[in-house]
Order: sequence, then C-alpha cells, then structure tokens
Amino acid sequence: MEKLTAEEQDMLNSVRVNRIILPILLGLGVVAYMMWRSFQKEDLPELEWSVLTISLLGFTVLLLGLRHMAYALRLRVLTEGEFTWRKCIELIFIWEFSSAITPTSVGGSGVALFVLSQEKLATGKIAAIIFYTIILDTTFFVLGLPILFLLLGTPMIFPEGDTGSSVITNSFFISYALMVTYGSLFFYGIILRPDRIRNLLGWLTSWKFTKRFRRRAVKMASDMVTTSKEIRTKPFSYHATAFGATAAAWSIRFALVMILMIAFVPAVREGLGWAQQTLLYGRLEAMYVVLALSPTPGGTGIAEAAFGPFLRDFIVDGNGKYAAGMAVLIAFIWRLLTYYFYLLAGTIAVPNWIRGVVNDRIRRRTMGK
Repeated sequence: MEKLTAEEQDMLNSVRVNRIILPILLGLGVVAYMMWRSFQKEDLPELEWSVLTISLLGFTVLLLGLRHMAYALRLRVLTEGEFTWRKCIELIFIWEFSSAITPTSVGGSGVALFVLSQEKLATGKIAAIIFYTIILDTTFFVLGLPILFLLLGTPMIFPEGDTGSSVITNSFFISYALMVTYGSLFFYGIILRPDRIRNLLGWLTSWKFTKRFRRRAVKMASDMVTTSKEIRTKPFSYHATAFGATAAAWSIRFALVMILMIAFVPAVREGLGWAQQTLLYGRLEAMYVVLALSPTPGGTGIAEAAFGPFLRDFIVDGNGKYAAGMAVLIAFIWRLLTYYFYLLAGTIAVPNWIRGVVNDRIRRRTMGK
C-alpha cells in the first residue's frame, strides 16, 4: 500500500488522539489546584440541585448541539451542498478536535485545510472555505466588540477596581488589534485587491532575512487570489447565511456560559436585569478575545484559571462576596461541555475519518498505478 506524503503524515500526526493526554492533564491539573486553593479559603457553597438547575444543565447540552449544527450549516453553505449534513457534522467534530489540541493563537485551520483536501473538493473551493471562515469569525468580533464597548464601557473588559485590570485591558486591546490587522489583511486580500496583497507579500519576502518565508507567502498569495475568484461570484444569500451561522455559533457559545451561571449562582438567576445580562455577555466575549493569545492547546489551563477572575463580580455568594469554589465548579462544567467533550469525541471521529477517507485515497492511488 502506498505511503502518505511527508506533508500528509505531518498533518495526521497533528490529529493523533494520543495528543489529548497533555491538554487533559494540564486542564484538570489547574482545576484541581484551584479547587484546593478555594477550599483553603472557603468551602464550596452548597448546591441546590433543584428541578430548575437540572433543567438548565440539560439546556446547555441542547445549546452545545445547536452550536455544532450552526457550524455544520456554515460548512454546508460554504461547500454549496457538496457535503451531506452527516459529513458536515463529522468534519466539524474533527475541526473542533484539531482546535482543541493546537494553541488557541494558532487554531485548527492548518488541519482543516488538510482534512478538506482529502474530501475530493476543488483546490479553489478548499482555499475559499478556510480563508472565508477566518474572515467570518474575525468579522463577528471586529464589528461586535466596539458596539458592546460603547454600550458597556471598560467594565466589559474587567471588573472595575481589580488589581489585574490593567494587564487584562492591555491584553484585550493587543488581541483585538491583532484581530483587526489580520482580519483587514484577509478582507482586503480576498474581497478587494488580491493582486496588491500578492505584490506586498512578494516584496516583504524579498529581503535577505525574510526569504525563508517566501515560499509560504507565495502559496498564501496564490490561495488568496483563488479564494477571491471563488467568493466574489457568490450571491448575497451565500454570505448572509454563512455569517448568520457564524454569529449563531459564537453567540450560543457565550449563552451556554450564561445559562450555567443562571443554574448555579442565585445572584445571577434572581438579580440581573437586561443591562447586567448584556454586561455578562460582553465580558464573556472579552474573555475569549484575551484567551485568543493563549499559547496552550485550546487555551487549556489558562481558560480555567482566567474564568473566575474575569467574572468575579458575577459569581458571588449570599453576602455579595466572590465565591471562588463556585467559580471553579462552573469553569469545569463549561470546559467539560465545550472543550473536553470535543477532545473525547475526537478519539472516535478522527480514527473513523482516517479509515474512511485517507485509506480510501491511498487505495485509489494504488489502483491508479
């Protein structure tokens, strides 16, 4: 049987299921340490496992499914129906798994590019899907965050008066600036003038100390030109549906955390009006933007550690004091649903996909000789 190319083997190695061990140990280690620390200060508040609490937990599972379907809808739209719903759902599992085992600052686009290339799609369409998903995701934050910031002010980023607010605020603006920069680059290079971006990348990699990046830059510029030809011919409904699915997926991600807090924190369930609920939603978006700089796989460890400090003015006990133990519990359930779930699901989805797609490609190569 024919062997995989070196590039294909590297990509397969990047999605091997044994790579889930380090992220799981890191994340659970942080949770265990934080739980131990919180118990040194205060006992975990007694939980009221009411019908409402259990019902809301069940609702978060439903939201997780809806979020997954929103991403599947986006993929089906971007492939213009070439993938069945079942195939889209399977590939989103792999995409999310690859994002979970790569640093948040890197994302799973490289693995997604490899996965889609095995699915008999045209090269131009593959490049269009990858680049356009980057534009869609970035647009959601680049357009939405300024509106929320104008409505909510600096409390959206971090609780006022907190000693760590300056560090978090700086991280937020740095991360947002990076989003705007590469989002604008991709938008200009794909939607407006791909030829100029191609010339710019060629010029930037013509210097002696940047020549080593020239090959990748040329490939990226070529993909942008191809993507531009693919995207600019699409009808308005194509773009509107793709962005709608993107906005739905991200909004559901943050709504899931809000439901968890309503389930476990009486102060959130009973005392928040629309203004404070909007602030909570904005805070969650801001938290994600800061975590986007995380160097760890899927933000593991950092996400769990940052959750409580970010939301300390919402997660309070009956006396209005920060309930550290409760924060750790909610953070763990949140990550269990949105992170560890995809790590474990990947142990099923990835091997099945490898057997069903990659091995089929190898057989076709062998038969073609």
